[in-house]
Amino acid sequence: MTQAMIRSRVPSTELVPVRVVDSDIHPMPAPGQLVEYIPEPYRSKILTHKVGSTIYYDAPDFNHAFAMRVDSFTEDGGFPGSDPDLAFQQAIIEGGSDIGILEPGFTAKRLPEWSQAICTAHNTWLANHWLDSHNNWHQRWRGSICAATEDTAGAVREIEKWVGHPYMSQILIKAEPRPAWGDPQYDPIWATAVKHDMPVACHLSRGFYETMPAPPVGIPSYNHDFMVSYSLLANNQVMSLIFDGVFDRFPELRIVLVEHAFTWILPLMWRMDAIYEARKSWVDIKRKPSEYVKEHIKFTTQPLDYPDDKTELTRAFEWMDCEKILLFSSDYPHWTYDDPRWLVKHLPAHAREAIMFRNGIQTYHLPESVPALPGQTKVW
Repeated sequence: MTQAMIRSRVPSTELVPVRVVDSDIHPMPAPGQLVEYIPEPYRSKILTHKVGSTIYYDAPDFNHAFAMRVDSFTEDGGFPGSDPDLAFQQAIIEGGSDIGILEPGFTAKRLPEWSQAICTAHNTWLANHWLDSHNNWHQRWRGSICAATEDTAGAVREIEKWVGHPYMSQILIKAEPRPAWGDPQYDPIWATAVKHDMPVACHLSRGFYETMPAPPVGIPSYNHDFMVSYSLLANNQVMSLIFDGVFDRFPELRIVLVEHAFTWILPLMWRMDAIYEARKSWVDIKRKPSEYVKEHIKFTTQPLDYPDDKTELTRAFEWMDCEKILLFSSDYPHWTYDDPRWLVKHLPAHAREAIMFRNGIQTYHLPESVPALPGQTKVW
């Protein structure tokens, strides 16, 4: 039935309520697909040869599956995330998500203009190959406007270019570029996001050379400590946003931290609040730091770190007011994929609806109902 619907590509007139919003699905350009959208003169200069990994990746079966679900490769060997129909079948029909937020994996380059050119290409590619009427016939995909914060003026132009697209739901940036987000040089980007009432999401990335997220002691040797360092990067960006007054300058700004984990935010809020109380006369912000976090920042659930004693996780959820700050995410098609039917069981009962779909609907301004899909897995 589902395959017949894909062939007809006609949305159902029956509507069903949205019960799962997946805030992290990764589309991937097919070989050669992105190049045609890179603006000149960058297209003619681009290097297309493959290079070796700079950091040893310790994911299971990485040499064979590149840290992806082994069943997410296409029948002809295409890379996971490169086929909208397969992603639809696995993440929406079988996985049970009702709406998926697409987040292309663009990486920072050494030159700001190159980073922006890559963002420009990804935005056009996403609109033409995922959000068009042929591939988004089911109306379940929502896109991200990729913007390179290193080139502030270019980022604003790119946002303004795509903000009117009916299926673009957020602005997507990276956390690696320096200085930290509290610097006034980024204010035009925040102002544009607020102007159009769009959230700004940040997904972890792997840049090149000095653009990589390095801990204070330098680039780590292995993937496992490198992955932990992403949380340290987000930790510093959160502090910069708060203590440098970004949320006071832009009271309507909304930030989403994707795949940076989230359990670390609880002790960070405790520490920031303690410093705020001790040095309040020296600090210009108007409220306790934890209040800014709960009002302005959302975190995706994947990766969900939890201790052996699950009751400790439950207490942490309660202490951080998880129903205010969390968005469900699966991280499809990576090997770390979290099935929503598994994830929902780990959430406090009173917070499940908020995390699984209500926060997503509010954050991304999504509809509360979508065309029905016969055969779709029901998470609830």
